[in-house]
Amino acid sequence: MEKLIQILQNLHADVDWERETQLIDGGLLDSFDMITLVGALNDSFGVDIELEHLLPENFNSVQAMLGLLKSLGAAL
Repeated sequence: MEKLIQILQNLHADVDWERETQLIDGGLLDSFDMITLVGALNDSFGVDIELEHLLPENFNSVQAMLGLLKSLGAAL
């Protein structure tokens, strides 16, 4: 989880990543953030996040992102 939080902090240091549950729906992450985030997750966790995974429910919270990473076989 620390690695994921660090990636997110590099995007926006002012967000409480561990508590926020509306990252996409609340507009905290925009399309440019998502491009950066997906690339960083793919590189850092050795996964391949495909277009079908780019759903708000997979990125609205750290817990949702962890669930997605686990489902893709990432070693957390």
